[in-house]
Amino acid sequence: MSPVVDGLVVLASVFGSGLIGSYLRSVLPEQHLREDSLAMVRLCTGVIATLAALVLGLLVASAKANYDRVSDDVTQAAAATVLLDRALAQFGPQTKEVRGLLRTAVASATNTVFSDHGRGVADLDDPQRLAIGERLQADIRTLTPENDVQRALQAHALELSNEVAKMRLLTITQAEGSIPAVFLIVLVLWLAIMFAGFGLVTSRNPTVVVTLFLCALSLAGAVFMIEELNRPLEGLMRISGAPLQYALTHIGR
Repeated sequence: MSPVVDGLVVLASVFGSGLIGSYLRSVLPEQHLREDSLAMVRLCTGVIATLAALVLGLLVASAKANYDRVSDDVTQAAAATVLLDRALAQFGPQTKEVRGLLRTAVASATNTVFSDHGRGVADLDDPQRLAIGERLQADIRTLTPENDVQRALQAHALELSNEVAKMRLLTITQAEGSIPAVFLIVLVLWLAIMFAGFGLVTSRNPTVVVTLFLCALSLAGAVFMIEELNRPLEGLMRISGAPLQYALTHIGR
């Protein structure tokens, strides 16, 4: 599911549970609402609230770390691309076509993956884009160095092209993270039980209803943020394409 759908599911489930708990308070027999019974409900909801807070905190930290890793991979790939172009430029005029192919590949990735209509990982993992990278490496291997300097530049260019390919694969594998469905179901269950307990120990009035809604909205926002951070190449929190734009302006000079 998309982050928006996940957030809405959490909002509806948690807020609905709070209202159900508030309704149960008005229909349960008096003996179920004695102070000792309500104290037990408060104790149990406190335990669940602690568990939910720990899990949400860990998920946010994990998603942010994954987001930063993908951003670093894109930045390193952009830097390696500029260095690759410099190595090819120093090799000599016979690399003109290879440098043109490199610029085309970077421009294609920048204009598709980081455009408003981009599909994120699906664009980056496109077979045609992979073929361009393999052709680029093959063209570098077919260069004919005439001296030790050119041989060193060719080896360096191959090393950089391998690094760019590695960064691309790392970006693809790390940019597909999401909360497992079973994990999300368990988390929503915890939150629903917790809010049902909140509703059960509190008399229903407009202030309580609004407070429950705002709390449920905050939790839905947390799940939405986690899902967005786990999809760093798409969505509202997509990483910046500025490093590739910078590389594009320096390739071919």
